[in-house]
Amino acid sequence: MQSAHSPRTGTLFGFPLEGFSFFQSMLLALASAFFTFFFVTCIAIFAFLAWNLIGHHSVNYADTYRYVGFPAGVVVLVLGVPFFFVVWLRGKISK
Repeated sequence: MQSAHSPRTGTLFGFPLEGFSFFQSMLLALASAFFTFFFVTCIAIFAFLAWNLIGHHSVNYADTYRYVGFPAGVVVLVLGVPFFFVVWLRGKISK
């Protein structure tokens, strides 16, 4: 039987933010950066495609990886590692 006054935990889009091991926390940070890199790169490739077709320009598509996708992935990784580390640390301290 569960108590009516169970402690409320933090959630993000309905996903609980507690109970992760250190490995799971770092894996979530890496997965977030990985997803961001590919999503932003995909959007940038389509934007460059439209830019090339509409404006009759010649832009190198490799620039999407170097100047758009990679920095976005690094930013999410730099923000995600401390965030998920704090989530893991809170779970350790609260137990």
